[in-house]
Amino acid sequence: MGVAALRAALPEYAKDLRLNLGSVTSQTHLTEQQLWGTVLTAALASRGRTALAELNQEAREHLTDEAHRAARTAAALMAMNNVYYRSLHLLEDEEYDRLRAGLRMNAIANPGVDKVDFELWSLAASAVNGCGRCLQAHEHELRGRGVPRESIQDALRIASVVHAVAVTLEAEELAPAAA
Repeated sequence: MGVAALRAALPEYAKDLRLNLGSVTSQTHLTEQQLWGTVLTAALASRGRTALAELNQEAREHLTDEAHRAARTAAALMAMNNVYYRSLHLLEDEEYDRLRAGLRMNAIANPGVDKVDFELWSLAASAVNGCGRCLQAHEHELRGRGVPRESIQDALRIASVVHAVAVTLEAEELAPAAA
């Protein structure tokens, strides 16, 4: 059921999320692959079981096996990179920037899908994970490849809504609102 099931599962107090989930998955400047790869990457980064199960199922209907794998790769690499680069930023010691990271990131160079798609997905994961340095790097790469701000904004909107849905549904499972 995917998006429809998640919208139905959201409590009344999250009506805005219900509406936003419908709009970000239907009104976009992104291609179908960019849209569903962004949705899947954001769901993976958000770590909400219910949202991930539903959105992974629906994403499979819209993505090739290669694109599905690339979206998962983007989420996995950003889970590592966002912690590392956010930490460097927070340390505010420029000497760390001169040190070799020593982290394998080969998939970024050859993700198996169009580089723009992978960058959009990496941007979405970085937004969910809160890494300003990675957000700047991916936005810069996308703008350098001619991606309009509206498409970048769509990826950020998708990430924010998918994350909010995942958090809300997990909270409802752990501490349901009073009837």
